[in-house]
Amino acid sequence: MVIGVGGRGGDNLNGVAKEDIVVLCDVDKNTLAGAGKRFPGAQLITDYREILRDATRVRELALDGVVVSTPDHTHFLPSMLALQQGLDVYCEKPLTHTISQARALAREAAARGAVTQMGIQIHANANYHRVVEAVRSGAVGTVREGYVFVNGTNWSADSVPTGGECPAHLDWNCWLGPVDRPYADGFHPADWRRYWAFGGGTTADMACHYMDLAFWALELDAPVVVQANGPEPHPHCAPRGMRCEYAFPPRGKRPAVKLHWHAGNDRPTEVLASRGLEKWTNAVLFIGDDGWLVSNYDRHEIGPKARADAWKAPAPFLTPSPGHHREWLDACARRTQPSAAFAYAGPLTEAVLLANVAYRAARGKALTWDAAGMRTGDAAADALVANWMPDESDRGAMWGA
Repeated sequence: MVIGVGGRGGDNLNGVAKEDIVVLCDVDKNTLAGAGKRFPGAQLITDYREILRDATRVRELALDGVVVSTPDHTHFLPSMLALQQGLDVYCEKPLTHTISQARALAREAAARGAVTQMGIQIHANANYHRVVEAVRSGAVGTVREGYVFVNGTNWSADSVPTGGECPAHLDWNCWLGPVDRPYADGFHPADWRRYWAFGGGTTADMACHYMDLAFWALELDAPVVVQANGPEPHPHCAPRGMRCEYAFPPRGKRPAVKLHWHAGNDRPTEVLASRGLEKWTNAVLFIGDDGWLVSNYDRHEIGPKARADAWKAPAPFLTPSPGHHREWLDACARRTQPSAAFAYAGPLTEAVLLANVAYRAARGKALTWDAAGMRTGDAAADALVANWMPDESDRGAMWGA
């Protein structure tokens, strides 16, 4: 079953196209009809709940797995319903829209023994594998600090769209899910990322892709302190630029790590300029005791030159990926877990979303993060952490909390 078949959903559909596609779901009937032509045997629906809340239909359709490619604010419910029906799940990043949702999905997946994967497709790239191997093998010595910056993407807004007439082919009620808001031009199909009710700006869109490399290479889990800053937060719109500093504690042989996130027009200019890295737009910079390593999706560089000349890369030791979707499908067949399973993706998503929580609720304030208790001690921040649905409204009960 594939939920969301246009845009990113279309790419995910392509990734599983060789499987037996039983159900296609999309709130845009035109997009749904187009996908249906490719899979004439698939049932076409606009509301996933009519199947995923009906155990009998799930059995009759002989469903094995669900691919979720909806906007962020509706990742949680179809994924949770699928897990509760005993199905395997592939869900786009960020795993969920709120921290409490991410924790719940990871726990449910573990309890059910489900095979899961979060859609961070770059995780499968050979370059990411080589960087992880290099960092772990001491290419730049012990890494105690890192910078993750995405300055080539802008999911911001200054005001919320109003006006317009909902097209007949769009089921606005299903697209909204738990959010209660009148239709307006400028949300669907993609600009929803700019607004807190549906997405989380550049941070929610891009941090899972780039912070993934730092999390993986440095074997990070939960930070203990987060501090975010940027312009005065807008109650509804994501900012043009923001930054967040994370403190990760030592664990075993791993030292404490300070990780900096920079999004939009907020850029670690001096850190990059001092190393001649001004041309890097979106990347991860690892700063080690003996040098530095910078990487984007496709290539990486070690410096300074003397360190690069002396470094000899180890023989590859990470298992190569057959492709992000194929990795999940193969794991489903073998009943193993792929490399971006919810057990890994859940904590990564939580850390990413903490940046938005700290920025929106406690800009400029250092928050102590109690991961086990899922709290910071700041009432406003903790309210965002504990929130199950993007908007608190009567629709929450209808869409499941």
